[in-house]
Amino acid sequence: MKYVSKEIKWGIIGCGNVTEVKSGPAYKITCGFTISAVMRRDAKKVKDYAKRHQIDTYYTDADQLINDPNVDAVYIATPPDSHKYYALKVAAAGKPCCIEKPLSPSYADSLEVYNAFKDKNIPLFVAYYRRSLPRFLKIKSWIDTGLIGQVRHISSHLSKPPSEKDLSKTYNWRTDDKIAPGGYFDDLASHELDLFTYFFGNIKEAHGVSVNQQNLYSAKDAVTASWVHENGVTGSGTWNFGCSEHLDKVIIYGSKGTIKFSVFHDNPIVLKCEDRRKEVYIENPNHIQFPHVENMRFYFDDPSQTHPSTGETALHTSWVMDKILGQI
Repeated sequence: MKYVSKEIKWGIIGCGNVTEVKSGPAYKITCGFTISAVMRRDAKKVKDYAKRHQIDTYYTDADQLINDPNVDAVYIATPPDSHKYYALKVAAAGKPCCIEKPLSPSYADSLEVYNAFKDKNIPLFVAYYRRSLPRFLKIKSWIDTGLIGQVRHISSHLSKPPSEKDLSKTYNWRTDDKIAPGGYFDDLASHELDLFTYFFGNIKEAHGVSVNQQNLYSAKDAVTASWVHENGVTGSGTWNFGCSEHLDKVIIYGSKGTIKFSVFHDNPIVLKCEDRRKEVYIENPNHIQFPHVENMRFYFDDPSQTHPSTGETALHTSWVMDKILGQI
């Protein structure tokens, strides 16, 4: 792949944990990308982050970063409730943007962000990075080549015990219903449902029930859902964050076999079809967002190569999430 000669200089808004290993370094090691500036409201923390990651420019004001002429594109890595606020500013500045998932806490806000970039024809990406990981590309290749025949159904189960933070009722934005109405469902199931639409196409109908069983925080802690993709593949899922067992299991059922895998756990993927059983382990990269970030570089080099995770695909995931939670 031949890169364009122009180096793309990124600015990061929000320098929390996700940018330490998962994403931030990926922007530095991707050929043709650099990080020219970072922003965090806490002056001491942003200075420390910039020093540790060898970034020369840092701000406590997002507007300064967004309008910095040395910043070509912006990565928004803040909690979801501020995604729209910052994204609309980036769109107004006319700069490409990548936003952490979910796109926004609601479909309505996600749609507003999507339209802001679409109206100006500005690239918008969302960090549903599993669409770019080799592990899940292998699963997609098994599906697309018909190794399990016609896909009939996908079943997902994610459960885990409450954390010490949950039990102590220490504040956590991930379980604040004003930021994440579905709690950990918003944070984790969004990855799963987005991946399933990558495998099988858009979902045309989705339903769900959601409750707060433990009363440890304001967001929901138990969700069950069913849906159908436009191609007729049905799906069901359950997410519970008060169980004794940490279980992460997905099964794709086809007319000739099954594929079993985990979305978050570091387990092999298992193919069973007719008299054949195949188990494959594919390790994730050290910086797990690297393939996602590199795919953005490929897109900038040649826009005819569509990126797997765009504002449009993430908008659909937001719609599915709101349908399941009964928000629309």
